Order: sequence, then structure tokens, then C-alpha cells
Amino acid sequence: MKLFYLLLLLAGSTAAFHLDTSGRREHPTLPSEALTTEASQTEAKSRFAMLDDVRLLANGLLQLGQSLREFVHKTKAQINDIFHKLNIFDRSFYQLSVVTSEIKEEEEELKKTTNILKANNEEIRNLSLEINTKINNILQERTQLQSKVGSLEERLKGLSQSMIPADQLREITTLKEVIEAQEKTITSLLIAVKEQHDQLDHQKIKIKNLEEKLSFNSFQLTVDKAMDSDHSATDKFEYLQINSTDLPVDCSELFTRGETKSGVYAIKPNQSEPFYAYCEMSSDQGFTVIQHRADSIVDFDQTWEMYQNGFGDLEKDFWLGLKKIYTISQLGAYILRIDVEDWKEEKHWAEYSFSLEGPSKDYTLHVSHFAGDLPDAMTNLTGSRFSTKDKNNDNSCNSDCARNCTGGWWLNACSETNLNGKYFSLRAFGRSVRRKGIQWGPGTMPLYSLKTSKISLRVMPVTDSGN
Repeated sequence: MKLFYLLLLLAGSTAAFHLDTSGRREHPTLPSEALTTEASQTEAKSRFAMLDDVRLLANGLLQLGQSLREFVHKTKAQINDIFHKLNIFDRSFYQLSVVTSEIKEEEEELKKTTNILKANNEEIRNLSLEINTKINNILQERTQLQSKVGSLEERLKGLSQSMIPADQLREITTLKEVIEAQEKTITSLLIAVKEQHDQLDHQKIKIKNLEEKLSFNSFQLTVDKAMDSDHSATDKFEYLQINSTDLPVDCSELFTRGETKSGVYAIKPNQSEPFYAYCEMSSDQGFTVIQHRADSIVDFDQTWEMYQNGFGDLEKDFWLGLKKIYTISQLGAYILRIDVEDWKEEKHWAEYSFSLEGPSKDYTLHVSHFAGDLPDAMTNLTGSRFSTKDKNNDNSCNSDCARNCTGGWWLNACSETNLNGKYFSLRAFGRSVRRKGIQWGPGTMPLYSLKTSKISLRVMPVTDSGN
């Protein structure tokens, strides 16, 4: 609209200019003075009018140019938008065509499958009809056979009554009854004989188990007597120099052999010499105890060599030894059980799936939380190497954690879990001293060292390992 108004304005000013020029040409002839004065005035007015017209025309042209430029920009934007929408439409149409072709292919496959199913359905229906026909024929033949058998039985009964006297029939009936009674008696006797045979087999198995247990106990007594008589071999943490294939590999196998009493027994894991271990027997399984703390008699701030071989008293406080623990862990899947008691006599426990690497890896620990009411304080130690006061393997901590905490343990960034720390009594020291005691992670029992601790191994049941 602006452009239209500008064009009208330009046309009007041009027409006025032409009219003004033509009007001057039609004036009558005047005297020279008046003509000169009028000519000078008219010339001045025409100059100003022409300048105004030029300015007006220039402004109109400028506005026209700006309007045309804005119109061109808007047109370009609209054209670009149209092209963009056309491209989107093209892509959508292409995708739609692809989907349509896929649907057509699937429709063809469905048609083929439907035809095959129709053919199979027809065959099945034909087979079903044939089977029904055969079943009906069989039923009819059975009915005919039953009628024939019935008629034959009647004829035989009539023949037997006509040919055999009544006395003989009574004797035959009596003999049948006697034979049936004897058959029942023989059947009951066979059942009784089978039951006795099963009882004998069960007693035989029990006798065999008792013999094995007796031979093992006699062997154990022999070993104990030999150890008692040999004063140079009084250390129960030394390997036993005996040759026997009759020893159990761990306390779980000892339990399966029928042993139910807890105590010190000789075991022989695979690829190891026999050694003594404390076996704790519960109502349903046997535990191989690898550590026990109950008082301060045994000093657990020992060297690397002592922690490898083991130390203490197997019936009181002891550490079984990293070498022995490693040989047991190589037998299969094991559960590591932690039992602790605080000075309020509150007992807690935790279990972990457990594996241990060998001496070349400094007995690196691998655990995963399994069960229990203790807060998890071992999972963060998985992948840690064992450390002692003379061998620090905690590379993530600048200070010597094993020397500061006392007692050998798997340390990770100077963690506060250490069941082999110094044995302290109830709330007798400050925090810097308490952290050297028997600790189970931050936040569990932070005010004092634990009263007792016990670490044991049990075989992971098949149902547990499957989960």
C-alpha cells in the first residue's frame, strides 16, 4: 500500500509541474517592466518548485527502494521456508514410501504364511477325520469282540457244567482259593524280604561310615601321640610330615564324614602338606576357622613371615597362616564369615564370597558382600594386598598404615577395618590409640575396640553359588 501511495504522489506532482508550465505560456503580452518583474518572480518560484519536486521524488524513490528491498527479503525468506518444507515433505514422502514397501513385503510374506497355514490346517483336519474314523472302527470292533467273548464264556460255562460233575467243580473252586491265598502269602513274604534287604544295606552303609570314622580317629590319635612324643614338633602350625590320602581337605568334608564335635583336626587340602586346623561344627555344616581373638595373650603385631606361616594357639587365639588359607581357597567356591562381639555383648556377623591370590601377588583379597547384619566394611578392600609392619603393600597411602595400625591386614588407603589390631579393653584410650585396635570400619562401633572376633571359611552351597 505504501508503494501505491508513493506512485500516486509522484504522478500528482508531475502533472502539477506540467500544468504550471503550460499556464505560463498562455499569458498575454505585457509591458517590458512588468514582464521583467513577473518573469523574475516566476523563475524564482519555478526553481523552488523544481527543487521540492526533486526532493519529494528522491524521498519517494528512497522509500520505494527500501520497500522493494524489504519485500525481496520477505519473499526470499518465504521461498526458503517453502523450499525447507518441500525438502521435509520429500524426506517424509521417501520414508513413507520405504515403510510402504516394507509393509508390502511383510504383507506378501504374511500371505505366503497364511497360505501355508491354510494348507497345513486342511491336512490336519483330514488327518483328524481319518483318526476319528479309525477310532470309531476300533470301538465297534471292540464291542463286537466283547460280545463274542461273552458268548464264548457262556458256552464254556455251559460245557463245563455239562461235562464236569458238581463235586469236581467244588474241588476246583477250593483249589483256586488255596492257590490265591498262597500267592498272597508269597507276595507278602517277598515284600518283607525286600524290606529286610533294604535295612541290611542301610546298616552296611552305617557300618562302613563307622569304620572310616574309626580309622580316621585312630589315625588322628596316632598323629597326636607322635606329635606329643616329639618335643621338636610341638608347634601345631608346622606342616605334618606324614603320608596319608585319608585326611579331609577341609572341615566341611570332615563334617560330611560324620564328625560333629568341634576341635583341632588334621586336614590336607589339594597341593599341600597336611596341617592342623580348628574345625567348628554347627548343626548343618563345618567351618574352617582361620582367625580367632578373645583376649590379649597372643600378640598379633607380627612380621610378614609369621603371618604367612601362622601363630598362636589353635584352641584359643590364633592366625592360621596365609599359605594355608590360600591352599584352602583353591579348593573351590568359599564363603568368608566374620563374627564379632562388642563390649555390650552384642553379636554381629557378615558373610562374603571369597577368593585369595597366591604369594606372588601378596595374597590379594577378592570379596563380595553376601549376607549379614554387619555394615559392609570389606568390599572396599577387594583387590588389596596383605600388609604387615615390615611389608607395607598399601600403595594408595603415603604413611605406613600397617605400622600405624598394628597387626597384619588387607589395607586400602589406611582404612579403619582391621580385625588383627591390638587387643584393648573397654573405652580406655583416645581415638588415635583406639584405631590401632580390633576395628570393623567407620561408624560400626567407633568408641572402642571389639571384644572378640572370628573369621572362618565354609564351602559355598550349590544353591548359593548358582544365585
